[in-house]
Amino acid sequence: MQSPNPCDKMGRREELSDFQRGTVVGCHMCKKSVREISALLNLPRSTVSAVILKWKRGGITTALPRSGRPHKLKEEDRQVLEKVALGNCLPSVEALTTEFQTASGASVSSRTVRRELREMGFRGRVSTYNKPVGGGKAETKQADEDEAKVDVSRLDLRVGRIIATRQLPETDGVYVQQVDVGEAAPRTVVSELARHIPVDQIQNRLAVLLCNLKPAKMRGVVSQAMVMCASSPDRVEILDPPSGAVPGDRVTFQGFPGEPDKELNPKRKVWEQIQPDLRTDGQCVAFYKGAAFEVVSKGVCKAQTMSDTEIK
Repeated sequence: MQSPNPCDKMGRREELSDFQRGTVVGCHMCKKSVREISALLNLPRSTVSAVILKWKRGGITTALPRSGRPHKLKEEDRQVLEKVALGNCLPSVEALTTEFQTASGASVSSRTVRRELREMGFRGRVSTYNKPVGGGKAETKQADEDEAKVDVSRLDLRVGRIIATRQLPETDGVYVQQVDVGEAAPRTVVSELARHIPVDQIQNRLAVLLCNLKPAKMRGVVSQAMVMCASSPDRVEILDPPSGAVPGDRVTFQGFPGEPDKELNPKRKVWEQIQPDLRTDGQCVAFYKGAAFEVVSKGVCKAQTMSDTEIK
């Protein structure tokens, strides 16, 4: 007589036991498809997919505790909510709720959205919902790219014109500058260049600016960008954009396509990972991993005399 299949009695409507969930995950680890697992265990494909997704996201094979209240969202709306949470990095539950309502047409409160997300296995702030808990593999292409892609394309480097410079009172090395980077108003930039470059050599000149660092207060003044320089312990030279460049021109790199981050997240240390590969070559041309700092159709950015030097 054939041995009974331990999953033959799995109901379609009852809550799965921990053993049943473990069986689903075990089948998945044995390279069986959702279709095959569904047929083998007599379970809806949506149930199989949900179990596998929770396991991938955080190693969850147990049923999460329920509040005892029925879901206010239909199953198809819950799928839309999950897709929105995984595919968007939003700053608050309220923002995620608005995005979900637009995508689904459902009318629910942010409190309901928070509860539904927790019951689906999400934890933490909304801005981290698209990251897997417990070091699991990211579920979306965007999350994969955000984690893996750390290169110079994430920097917002632009040509800027320094239109005003003054030395910060009670300091001997700090300038406060107003820089036109092609926006409606100039940006305030604090730089420790006064010991290296006289005012008359910095005023009304073009430079390369890193524009998507998080604004930071320096010596009591909020700095909104950073002047890119060839730098050694005893010398500093501001990088020169090519002839014909104008404020607002993007500095790009062949072989590193993509749009820069709106703002670099200091916790991710993106700038710190990229900076060691920024250098001038033997001809003083600025490079990142063999790709020159380039303003398309206008030329490359260079230091005046400093070759084989780091850039920061």
